[in-house]
Amino acid sequence: MWERGRPPRKQRPAPLILPASALVSPPPPRFVFPRSLFALAARAMPSRRPSPVILLLLALALALLFLLLSPSAPSASRLSHSFVSTSPSSSASSPPSPVKIYLYDLPSKFTYGVVRSYMSARGPSGSPDAAAVLADEELRYPGHQHSAEWWLFKDLRRRGPRDRPVARVDDPAEADLFYVPFFSSLSLVVNPIRPPAAANASEAAATVGPSYSDEAMQDELVEWLERQSYWRRHRGRDHVFICQDPNALYRVVDRISNAVLLVSDFGRLRGDQASLVKDVILPYSHRINPFKGDVNVDSRPALLFFMGNRYRKEGGKVRDTLFQVLENEGDVIIKHGAQSRVSRRMATQGMHSSKFCLHPAGDTPSACRLFDALVSLCVPVIVSDHIELPFEDVIDYSNISIFVDTSKAVQPGFLTSMLRRVSSERILEYQREIQRVSAPSFLVHAAICILVHLMLYVLSVNRNQFYTYI
Repeated sequence: MWERGRPPRKQRPAPLILPASALVSPPPPRFVFPRSLFALAARAMPSRRPSPVILLLLALALALLFLLLSPSAPSASRLSHSFVSTSPSSSASSPPSPVKIYLYDLPSKFTYGVVRSYMSARGPSGSPDAAAVLADEELRYPGHQHSAEWWLFKDLRRRGPRDRPVARVDDPAEADLFYVPFFSSLSLVVNPIRPPAAANASEAAATVGPSYSDEAMQDELVEWLERQSYWRRHRGRDHVFICQDPNALYRVVDRISNAVLLVSDFGRLRGDQASLVKDVILPYSHRINPFKGDVNVDSRPALLFFMGNRYRKEGGKVRDTLFQVLENEGDVIIKHGAQSRVSRRMATQGMHSSKFCLHPAGDTPSACRLFDALVSLCVPVIVSDHIELPFEDVIDYSNISIFVDTSKAVQPGFLTSMLRRVSSERILEYQREIQRVSAPSFLVHAAICILVHLMLYVLSVNRNQFYTYI
């Protein structure tokens, strides 16, 4: 069973970083071995003398890995052709083959139907259902935080240029991966917490339609998949689901745990349901408007900013303690606030005028606040000991953020004293690095590294080598 997350980290492992020249003209994608596999091997080693059994297992693992990546192996040859560029001349003459993805043609109730149900549940009582008359292509995804499920679906439906690293195929027999486009995060919140008020009880009874059940949708989805031959072939190991909300697909996650999960973190997933070996951390979509100016310190008078719910569960209990030690600091803005348009406007103003933005753990280790800070050029201060971050194989987060152990952050005066010692020149360096990793060319490379991760996992489990997930 794989561990969930990591223990509190004192020093983050160095990722694989692109040279600066690559940002001007990104090179052909090169094979990047997922850092998480090295981390798993390191955690398996005892603190003192390794036992012969451990050494033998590691030797066998390396031998199997060599066989997997050997050009003579049938499956690995396609991986080598797709992702390993041996020389600039060869890559210039023959572009790498794209990863072939089959997009399941699910019943529309699992995609556009979820959007329609969400809109209908919030429409004025007694008025015609506007969502019902709109064509599929006219619908818009409501909200931003988990909108990756919408954009991935729309992008795969679009027939893009031939040089894209991903190609959608119509024949499932040609596919490397199978994408299941259920809007699981939106489905979770279709029913509003407070339903629209009706003028009277009789009107309410007349307008109530069939209730929406996210649990029933999850069950129906998996039952539909289990009837598909390509799901049964490898028990779903080459299938991909997106479930960014921590509670998305909670009812059926044990039934799809063999599949690749695109998640925001592992906060509510057990080690036998998800791991860094097979799954991918996706970034949240930012909710506030990006900062339009250039790197600058003088226009940011506040030292540290935070706005969010003060009282959270589990690891998020640290927030209340941070409020207590920070709320009386003169150059710190720390406010309790729930999600709303007014709160987003206040958060935008606060992040755009602060040097550092606090990112404490919430109910789960991560939140979209981190990405709000990045688009604001506000250096994130991460107080979340078990956080996993997107694209860690290619982004050195120590260059764009500051990590503080929770045990130190809650000490009175520690956080503010540490941040005040950071020079203006160093803050500008943080901001420039944030701009650099936000460049489209860098993000394309990061996305290709995700595909490498997925392909390595799928090839290995389909050949019954290196890992087995039961």
